[in-house]
Amino acid sequence: MSWLLAIPFVLLFAIYVLELVFGLFRSRNLDKTEPGTHDENPKTAILIPAHNEASIITRTIEALRDNVPAGTRILVVADNCSDDTAELARKTGAEVAERTDETCRGKGHALAFGRDILATDPPDCVIVLDADCTLSANSAAKLAFAATSKSVPVQATNLIHSESEAPPVVQISNFAMLVKNLVRQRGMTRLGGAALLTGTGMAFPWSIFATAPLAKSDLAEDLALGVAITQQGHAPIFLETAGVSSDAAAEEDTLVQRTRWEHGFLATARRQAIPLIASGIRKISKAEVFLGLHLLVPPLALLMAMGIGVLFVLAGAAYLGSTPLPFVLLLAIVVAAIIMTISAWLLEGRQVLSLGALMRIPIYILWKIPVYLKLLRGSETRWIRTRRSGEGVLSDAKDD
Repeated sequence: MSWLLAIPFVLLFAIYVLELVFGLFRSRNLDKTEPGTHDENPKTAILIPAHNEASIITRTIEALRDNVPAGTRILVVADNCSDDTAELARKTGAEVAERTDETCRGKGHALAFGRDILATDPPDCVIVLDADCTLSANSAAKLAFAATSKSVPVQATNLIHSESEAPPVVQISNFAMLVKNLVRQRGMTRLGGAALLTGTGMAFPWSIFATAPLAKSDLAEDLALGVAITQQGHAPIFLETAGVSSDAAAEEDTLVQRTRWEHGFLATARRQAIPLIASGIRKISKAEVFLGLHLLVPPLALLMAMGIGVLFVLAGAAYLGSTPLPFVLLLAIVVAAIIMTISAWLLEGRQVLSLGALMRIPIYILWKIPVYLKLLRGSETRWIRTRRSGEGVLSDAKDD
């Protein structure tokens, strides 16, 4: 019984450690997919789904217009908005489409609505960008070139700004995103797996975007979309030199944001992980196998909480006379995971997570327990706009 309890967790921690081992160090040759070999840039459209983003949509579009190739089409889908998002976006010079549908709500439906508009004059490439995000310099051109030249979806490095004075909870949450979206993403793709689509800063050749399964109410629609496209034989790739970023959520809303992200991930993983691995083995597809293995690993705080809990159980069993080997094996891989996580902080994370905040990670794990208890009562399924630092109470918070 001790072995039956230990082996699944040893496997989960081993996958996590393997991804960090392969993803910890930056590549020496990052710019294999730079634009510049073609005389003309791909015809590109940037699609921005926006729900009540009046406070930031002007800033987003103005920053974008200064950072995209000439002729890039910017389409904002103002989805079920009760504020001035559409009017402000038009004043900034973007093309705007307004959508109202109280039944079919969510980002996937907004993207499908925008796709129908783009289909009247299809671009070569569509870049999906969240309304609160900023592309780093030249990233739109890099993404468009990579997507059209390789004929697969491309995911940029998706990170969150973390101010040095941010509360420890926010810093740790943002560091967890860095480990997931940069270090583990890098490691998984080096192992041969498909890149995870993270919902923003992702580029699609029109031939793939035109038929992609978008109009769904899945909370993790980006993750589910990446799985579906990988199964179709168009595994997304990770372009580390292209970057997309957003401001951190307000401290009191960080738990809400993490609840939404992690519930969506766990729900998708529960449905897709094992079938992906089985399909990958059948088709001899490393992209599917490693993506499926990645989905098996729960969010880091949950993984650590469960692993430590199982260690206590195994220690008790060993005290009562069971073989101590399962406890020793799991302890060794948990320690390795902690060492690799600290290594990731040393090499990549010190700008987003202070040493003081790092020492509070055990408290953060306890803080996350309500997220997972809520999951037992049912996954979060709504598309809720999260406040950013410095924003006031949202006018439509009750309706969403």
